Amino acid sequence: MNYFTNFLKGMAMGAADVVPGVSGGTIAFITGIYDTLLESIRRVNPSLIGVLRSKGIKGAFDHINGLFLVSLFAGIFTSILTLAKLISWLLVTHPIPLWSFFFGLILVSVWHIMRQIKSFELSKWIGFALGIAFAFAITVLNPLNLEPTLINIVLSGAIAICAMILPGISGSFILLLIGMYTPVIGAVKGLDISFLLLFMTGCLIGLLSFSHVLSWLLKRFRDITLMFLVGLMVGTLPKIWPWKETLTWRTNSSGEQVPLLQENLMPHNFESITGTPSQTALAVVMMLVAIGLVLALEKFAEDK
Repeated sequence: MNYFTNFLKGMAMGAADVVPGVSGGTIAFITGIYDTLLESIRRVNPSLIGVLRSKGIKGAFDHINGLFLVSLFAGIFTSILTLAKLISWLLVTHPIPLWSFFFGLILVSVWHIMRQIKSFELSKWIGFALGIAFAFAITVLNPLNLEPTLINIVLSGAIAICAMILPGISGSFILLLIGMYTPVIGAVKGLDISFLLLFMTGCLIGLLSFSHVLSWLLKRFRDITLMFLVGLMVGTLPKIWPWKETLTWRTNSSGEQVPLLQENLMPHNFESITGTPSQTALAVVMMLVAIGLVLALEKFAEDK
């Protein structure tokens, strides 16, 4: 039952990772598996060879918490493969309810992580401010236009996975910034195996290297690191705000017109400027659904 629950948590992480602006790491944190995930990945290092020699394949598999990783990543990949088309469709046809749901998710995640911080000294607030500044700097960067060459596919996988395991920074958004989001989503939809294998190779490289750094920071400077991560989440909230006016457009690598520069609007201004219904009531309901879902997951974890 625990591994099935992990599979479902993986599916939630995968669904979040598909959306530019939302991090699978945030889902891992609010479902209580973040530290276990980092520690399990961190154990995949050269010392595993010694464990393999002394305890065999089963011992090495148990050492890295293999069943946990297999069930979680099975959920992530299942979700990405099955939900990529749905999420892409919702982003185009029902953007306000979808962004509202994720906005509520980030809000309650900030509250969830703040509860785990033991003290709020000046150094912690400095970490918080740095997180906001870093997130803001990323969200205002102009998108690049990398060509999907072999090295760029591997590199984009390594960079994106580092963002995906950081609560607050979206791997999908990083892919958007470097111009690789559309090629990656296209490869997922079309099951382009060679492209996906290259991308997953990059993900593996980035995951095994960055997890060590993050695990070390959380063990030695936990509160400051958590405040930095909270800052990342708060700093990305303007990017996830549901009501936007697109000021300028750009042509992506697939020849599609996509937003380049957008301005956040209040719901009533959105309706008068764009001539599109603001769906305010539905947006509030979706935010509350997201908050309720996280609180229910938290209660479930406490009962377990």
